[in-house]
Amino acid sequence: MAQNKKFVFIITHSHDNPDKVAGAMQLATNMMAFDADIVFFLMDKGALLAKKGFGETLTWQAKDQFSPIADLMKTLSEDFNVKFYICASCFKHHGLDKVELIPNSESKPGSFLGEMLFERQGLTF
Repeated sequence: MAQNKKFVFIITHSHDNPDKVAGAMQLATNMMAFDADIVFFLMDKGALLAKKGFGETLTWQAKDQFSPIADLMKTLSEDFNVKFYICASCFKHHGLDKVELIPNSESKPGSFLGEMLFERQGLTF
């Protein structure tokens, strides 16, 4: 099995499709057990996930399908120290410049995502 493979999970959903978000985060959490090098790039509605406390509001996931989004985000950021990059264009559009953000997150331009895709496999959700 290939060890230390690098991935960028590109998340474009939040409240509009919480099951897709939960599935992506569940997969990332599971991959961490195999020493994958994972970062997230949050864009479009996915940028809202960077707002501290927003994950806790996503309670309408399908029952018993994936772990709750808030729990997955906490595991990824606190236990695995995964970085969450937020699309700079989406950052201000969603008012994230005026709120507290989740740990291990920062705003980055789209060009940063492009640069990462030269080094990492991109998975879009």
